[in-house]
Amino acid sequence: MSRAPRPFSSEPTRLKALRVLMSSTSYPESLEDWRGRFIANLATALARRDDITLSLWAPPGELPADVTAVSTPSDSLWLGRLSQRGGIAHLLRTRQVLAVGTILGLMIRLGRAYRRQPADVAHINWLQNALPLWGSTTPALITVLGTDFGLLRLPGMKTLLRAVLRQRPAILAPNAEWMRPALEEAFGDLAEVRPIAFGVDDPWFELVRRPPQGPTRHWLAVTRLTKNKIGDLFSWGDGLFGQERQLHLFGPMQEELELPCWVQYHGPTHPADLQQRWFPMACGLITLSRHDEGRPQVMLEAMAAGLPVLASDLPAHRDIVQHRLTGWLAASSQELGQGLAWLNDPVNNQQAGQAARQWVKDSIGTWADCAGRYAAAYESLLEPRS
Repeated sequence: MSRAPRPFSSEPTRLKALRVLMSSTSYPESLEDWRGRFIANLATALARRDDITLSLWAPPGELPADVTAVSTPSDSLWLGRLSQRGGIAHLLRTRQVLAVGTILGLMIRLGRAYRRQPADVAHINWLQNALPLWGSTTPALITVLGTDFGLLRLPGMKTLLRAVLRQRPAILAPNAEWMRPALEEAFGDLAEVRPIAFGVDDPWFELVRRPPQGPTRHWLAVTRLTKNKIGDLFSWGDGLFGQERQLHLFGPMQEELELPCWVQYHGPTHPADLQQRWFPMACGLITLSRHDEGRPQVMLEAMAAGLPVLASDLPAHRDIVQHRLTGWLAASSQELGQGLAWLNDPVNNQQAGQAARQWVKDSIGTWADCAGRYAAAYESLLEPRS
């Protein structure tokens, strides 16, 4: 059974700014870089608050104003190389021998950073980055993403994490409600499980879609190209896409996949390109992922932009998409075809897009809203315990 949540106010009332040390193994190198974009957005929103002083241990990149980088030059070089290789999760999938040594290096470097940098609260992204907290008592908020569930399946990982959690006040903060039961079962006796949704940048809400001209409909898939992230898209989509119903695929090729001739592949993209060119003209966003998804950020951004989503019937997608209201959920090739036909109707498409945007406004909000949720969680970690 999970520990009962302690009451907290929506806005902290500390007189002195709270020192928060955030750690992440992903961060965008530039404005055009897709990697770790949500970390940059979150750091920017937290740094704008008067009640937080934020330090960041992460790969090199352009930091928001008022964020202090605490990575050493050696750390920055090492993290930059790790990011170029696709990160820990990618190495575990493709080069497991190299991944073992990389994980050990990460534990050593991150442990030094935790001991070196004074902090009232550690904000840790990804569960494995909490392991180097061993031996300290710093309160910790640990963001849990979908990929963390693959980590939890590794032998001994839950035992190690429980040992770290036992040493401190802790909140496990999955970015989607559907993850709560499994986390409470594994760690609820040691830490509060408090789902905290990420936010969405303001420009997505302001985007104006253009009605399609002529018979052509453009569908977008924005994803890392791996077997599990692509899922059934190529097999189910065969015969459903062509000249009039086009599929445009964006994202880095992280596994060698053979692309069907009817797929128009554009390589990696970035938010400005999607906002200015592709989202306004698109019929919808499509994902048939079989990956360990948390709450995919690109789906939230598309919905905030008024773009309906057609998705595989996964728990993570059911947490976002309301079937025939904000989009369509498909569990077979036949249902995919039905969803494409339903969203091809201009009335259905417009109504689903408007409903999707309203749901994101009401349920998710902006990154400033997200920062407020995290600030309240930090404060509750520091409350006296009975």
